Amino acid sequence: MARITGPVWKKSRRLGFSILETGEELTKRNYAPGQHGPTKRAKLSNYGLQQREKQRIRFMYGVNEKQFYNTYKKAGKMKGVTGHNFLFLLESRLDNVAYRMGLSTTRRGARQLVNHGHLLVNGHKVDIPSYICKPGDVIEVREKSKNNKVIVESLEANLNTPAFVTFDKETKKGTFVRLPERSELNQEINEALVVEFYNR
Repeated sequence: MARITGPVWKKSRRLGFSILETGEELTKRNYAPGQHGPTKRAKLSNYGLQQREKQRIRFMYGVNEKQFYNTYKKAGKMKGVTGHNFLFLLESRLDNVAYRMGLSTTRRGARQLVNHGHLLVNGHKVDIPSYICKPGDVIEVREKSKNNKVIVESLEANLNTPAFVTFDKETKKGTFVRLPERSELNQEINEALVVEFYNR
């Protein structure tokens, strides 16, 4: 299965955006990678801006091009603002919900937890990271994996979870309470540019 691989920090520097949403990738060198160091870059066209925004969101959620476009098409058929629906669908992916609950410090790590079958959704094992969670779904760590070192350390490092998910660190069980509001998501991204990109 296709995966997004390669150094995340380099991608973040090239896009001028923190893919990990921590900002640490850009603290030391907040310019594009390359042997000549900080150089003046040509001003991006409208198409270039739209393309860059698409890549920012795609890499942030760790979705390949085909999945990304299919998610966009699905969002376009829903009622409401297409850009918002698009982000809400990406946020509803099981790997992202696991990340939001603090089961991993990165989305890439959360994706691996799902792939390896460590999580149950409503009591059933689900090992598909792109599985779309519905409000009210209960996500828990399966019994055999409750002492998993990676999960335990991630939960200890996680200080707060967003309001649209709840998680009990003792029972290692949480709920996808509701779809997020746009104000609860990353304010640096402009999903309208992605809508423009696909509507060319």
